[in-house]
Amino acid sequence: MELRDLTVRRGKAEVLHGVSVVVPPGEVVALLGNNGAGKSTTLRTISGLHRASAGQIYLEGGRISHLAPREIVQLGISHVPEGRLIFPELTVLDNLKMGAYVRKGLPKEGLDYVLETFPVLGQILHRRGGALSGGQQQMLAIARGLVAQPKVLLLDEPSLGLAPIVVHAIAGVLEQLRTTGLSILLVEQNAELALRLANWGYVLANGRVTVSGAAASLVADDEVRRSYLGI
Repeated sequence: MELRDLTVRRGKAEVLHGVSVVVPPGEVVALLGNNGAGKSTTLRTISGLHRASAGQIYLEGGRISHLAPREIVQLGISHVPEGRLIFPELTVLDNLKMGAYVRKGLPKEGLDYVLETFPVLGQILHRRGGALSGGQQQMLAIARGLVAQPKVLLLDEPSLGLAPIVVHAIAGVLEQLRTTGLSILLVEQNAELALRLANWGYVLANGRVTVSGAAASLVADDEVRRSYLGI
């Protein structure tokens, strides 16, 4: 997937200014920056929830920036939003079915895959989403994104508000996913966690990419750590 010179306006304000990002096949790319830098707007624009005023988005060489969200999901991009946004009145199983709606039903192989990835969900399939712990809800949100068997997973703040032990468990799942050939664009306030998981990183500031590079090189650069990553 490639974002090329992406510009996005919200009302009269321009919130993204010529953002270019490449997510190679089978790699994890971290998108970092302070609150308000434009990270979530970038993901929402990729998934069609916002419209770019200039620039293009490509998936496997085909332009997708003009498509509706449903069409983008059908092409293989799943978005796990910040705050999880599961359906609290639906059961875990029904939440997963909602994630697979573009496939006209939850395929057995898709369900088996997410239950193998998140075994705890198999024990609570008939529990309402609103009755789950924060960690279980985050696992459900990621699983809901995976049942459509995407090519690219957009993950927005998966560790937000979770206890350290749960963050460790989520990180373990993401490390497992990176071995499957799935491409992941990860937005994460925990820069150290994100760069440990990622192959490459981009730092956004005020809607612009200010720094990019191999994750290991960003972690090792004292100026980048101090000025952009807060670590």
